[in-house]
Amino acid sequence: MPIDAAGALGAAPRVREIAWDHKDVQLYHLGIGAGRPATDPGELRYTLESRLHVLPSFATVAGGGAPGVIRALSVPGVDVDLAHVLHGGQRLRLHRAVPVRGRATAAARVVAAYDKGTAAVLVLRTEVTDADGPLWTDEAEVYVRGEGGWGGERGPSGRPSPPPAEPADHVAERALREDQALLYRLSGDWNPLHADPEFAARAGFERPVLHGLCSYGATLKTVVDTLLDGDVTRVRAYRTRFAGVVYPGETLRVRMWRPAGAERYGAERYGAESGGAGEAGEIRVAVSAVERDDVPVLADAVVRYG
Repeated sequence: MPIDAAGALGAAPRVREIAWDHKDVQLYHLGIGAGRPATDPGELRYTLESRLHVLPSFATVAGGGAPGVIRALSVPGVDVDLAHVLHGGQRLRLHRAVPVRGRATAAARVVAAYDKGTAAVLVLRTEVTDADGPLWTDEAEVYVRGEGGWGGERGPSGRPSPPPAEPADHVAERALREDQALLYRLSGDWNPLHADPEFAARAGFERPVLHGLCSYGATLKTVVDTLLDGDVTRVRAYRTRFAGVVYPGETLRVRMWRPAGAERYGAERYGAESGGAGEAGEIRVAVSAVERDDVPVLADAVVRYG
């Protein structure tokens, strides 16, 4: 039965209270590959509580519970087989730096439902606010095979754009652990696709695949460490489209294009926490799997920084 788009779009926001502390942050960082080498000062920013900084992509798991791509399936009007669900894309906008520990309210609702004919695409937006105001906004794009056909709006093209034609300014490789998905899922995404070979086979994969949000976080960490001097507070927004799967144990090749002329900003642009004058701009990113002839896995990725 096709998705009831009107029911999904008309449903009231689902509100929940979330909380996290340094242990949740450290576990997330380990789950995306931080901590190697274990005594590297740059890695200790992600793993040692006395020096801890929060990579903004932690927002996708803060408070635990199912990720947005799964929460979208519990919205009224949406009753689909999890084996037919793919994570199409993710967008994150930071209103303030994510604190090491916090308590907040997360309000989530479906803000778009597109009919692709043979599939449906849902966009679940989550607004997170604490006692001091908005913290972040994230959007999960959920692709559901076989659930289109209700005659709704097709929406924007879901095809990834090719990366820039010119050679990347920076290229980094990040080796993933064979048990990376088993470690990452401890942050809250228990989808058996990432651990159970039989479920993965039913979904059409040769073996369990890595969480898209794990690749998403590992990529942001690579960009921050390579081009932003390890300063996680400079990230203002981050988006990507999931172009292909990653298997645990593979190596990510992260290509980065930095704009030739970065824009200058002052403390007044982003608030006093920006720490004075610096650069602002966008970094374009493309990620591929080295062992499979550089097949694309993340596309249309952009990190906005200040």
